[in-house]
Amino acid sequence: MRKVLFAVAVAALPAAALIDVRVPAAHRAGLALQPGAFDALAGIALATAGMVVLGRFPRHALGRLMSVFGAWWALDGLASSWLAYSTLEGLPGDSAAFLIYQRFGAGLLLLLPLLLLLFPEGRLPTGRWRAVSYVSLGLTSLLPLALVAAPSRIAQATSEPGPIPAALRSVDLDLLYLPLPDEVWTVVLRVAQLCVPLSLVAPFVVVVRRYRASAGLDRARLRWLVWAGVVDLMVMLTFRLLPGSWTAIGLTVGVVLTAAAVAVGVVRPDLVDVDRLLGGTVVYALLLALTFVLDLVVLGSAGQYLGSRLNDGERLVIAVFAVAIGYAQLRHRLQRLVRRWVVGDRDDPYHVVSGLAERLEATDDSEAQLLTLARTVRRAFRTSYVGVEITDALLVEDGERPAETRALPIAYRGERVGRLVLPARVTRPTSGDERLLADVIRQAAAAARAVHLAEELQRGRERIVSAVEDERRRLRRELHDGLGPTLAAVAARIDMARITARRSGDDADQILGQARQELTGLLAEVRRLVHGLRPPALDDVGLVGAIRQLAPDLTMRVEEHGDLTGLPAAVEVAAYRIAAEAVTNVRRHARATTCTVTLIRADGVLNVEITDDGVGLGTATTTGVGLVSMRERAAELGGTCEIAPMEPRGTRVLTSLPARDEVTV
Repeated sequence: MRKVLFAVAVAALPAAALIDVRVPAAHRAGLALQPGAFDALAGIALATAGMVVLGRFPRHALGRLMSVFGAWWALDGLASSWLAYSTLEGLPGDSAAFLIYQRFGAGLLLLLPLLLLLFPEGRLPTGRWRAVSYVSLGLTSLLPLALVAAPSRIAQATSEPGPIPAALRSVDLDLLYLPLPDEVWTVVLRVAQLCVPLSLVAPFVVVVRRYRASAGLDRARLRWLVWAGVVDLMVMLTFRLLPGSWTAIGLTVGVVLTAAAVAVGVVRPDLVDVDRLLGGTVVYALLLALTFVLDLVVLGSAGQYLGSRLNDGERLVIAVFAVAIGYAQLRHRLQRLVRRWVVGDRDDPYHVVSGLAERLEATDDSEAQLLTLARTVRRAFRTSYVGVEITDALLVEDGERPAETRALPIAYRGERVGRLVLPARVTRPTSGDERLLADVIRQAAAAARAVHLAEELQRGRERIVSAVEDERRRLRRELHDGLGPTLAAVAARIDMARITARRSGDDADQILGQARQELTGLLAEVRRLVHGLRPPALDDVGLVGAIRQLAPDLTMRVEEHGDLTGLPAAVEVAAYRIAAEAVTNVRRHARATTCTVTLIRADGVLNVEITDDGVGLGTATTTGVGLVSMRERAAELGGTCEIAPMEPRGTRVLTSLPARDEVTV
């Protein structure tokens, strides 16, 4: 069906053009008819747009609508051409041509409200707005229906006062009409004419509501419709200033551009950057209007103050000179303002990046920095939502989160520190937008990294304070519950021995022996506490010697590379504890015959590697407390601890700790 409609529209153009060339311009002007070829060309544009839409979406209502109206418009143009030619040559078919063109052609008024109500998805709005849409379409239909049924003389009197053209007086203009009183038809036609502009209010409101509620792909599609509206307004204003013969050309241009915009908006809204296209169109539309106003002002002022001393050519030169001077200033300022309104701040990348850096420097709070970043990106790219998400689940949002989003990674020196969450858009960004977004993401990476480090520092401080307090609690408990009561008991036994010594030396000696045993146990407890604070072997034989003493029953080889003297005390303790835990695991679980511990110090880093030839880590091996403690000890100093199986068997524990020389004061 669509191919048939397209073929009808295409066939109407050459037929109308051949007829138009045979009709003198004076005869056509007497009938107030424009060349029908222009209408046929507009019909082809509509039918082509319908074919494009139906080719992508075979059941789309807009595609069918434009195909039908395209064939209708082309036939209307052909009827207009035949009406002019048949009245000139006295050929048959003039009454039918008049009926098609003048009566049925009024139905083309329905195209605009239908287009507004169905764009872009091809469905009428839901809820109460659907009922309003039906009412609007009913109001629009009043005039076409009235023109079909009303007598031609009444229709002529209400639309264009004056007599019917002489060339039409011999034509039967009322093949279809209802015989009602003239007063009734006059009222009906007046009311119907008033209803046409009123009927367009609801479709425009529907478009505005859809635009405000849209995002991503739908927003891009609706901007194509907005662009078509701006272009149509420019075309109408421009051709209004030209002679009447140009009106048909202006209408054709408007229809062609609108049909193209609708087809692109439905099928390929990302074909070009519609935001930039709309911004540039608005700029030139305003320039056109302002230039026209300035031209009138200059010409009027020159005529008022200089009077007859200037002829028309001199006034025109003054007007052109004034407009040329004002044009450059207006164009630059309007382009900047309109593009910022349509495109956003991204039209001035330097302003976006420098403003973001300045606001980040003035903000100390980490969450406020992320909110500043989100607002800057949202303002720059004119988007409805921006979220900045840090890897530790800190999310700062600006705007209402849409159902569909896309995330851009934020990386700092190769490390991913977060995500920039934006609404899902289909329009392709330009290379300039991509560069600006990359610059903003770099700023975001620095801000996110600062926030991440601040959070890590705070958590580190909390862990340190908690560890110190836990250690203090442990020492207090050990001293209070262990050493305190033992020392009190020893003191009591000594007092008892002193009293008993006066009566019996043997009893006193026995009591002192018990006190001696308790003191021995007390010394062992003190050694245990001291060992818990720092293994004594580290001070006695050094790190390498202390590790060698860990497993006398295991064949263990300890290798050292680099200068291990002057290591920070915390690094020595961490390396020893990690090695001790790893060797203990080898003894208990690995069933290994040999174990090798390698200590390498280079470039301010101490690497501790423990390998064995045991059974290795199985797939079902769970992470125990010992493995977790090794990783935590390394992380506390800013290091890493990796535990992995070896090939063909065994386990490898590699720990890297920052180990710069300890500074003594």
